[in-house]
Amino acid sequence: MAQDNQKSQSIVWRQPDGAPVTCHDKIVVLNENLSDLRQECQDVMEDALLMGCDENQIREVLEEIIRSAKNPFKKR
Repeated sequence: MAQDNQKSQSIVWRQPDGAPVTCHDKIVVLNENLSDLRQECQDVMEDALLMGCDENQIREVLEEIIRSAKNPFKKR
């Protein structure tokens, strides 16, 4: 978990214009969400491997989940 926090803290979160997000509370929430997501993905990987699934397929499924995430705030 400490390693996950170090990875999260090394990310400079950016706004759409490229400027860094500077609000400490926002950065904390983003880093916590990322840490939670990493742990959940790790749990999925471990469970699937223990059940005999193919590692490459698991990675493909997890990648597709990220690619298919929708931006509900995107202007149309």
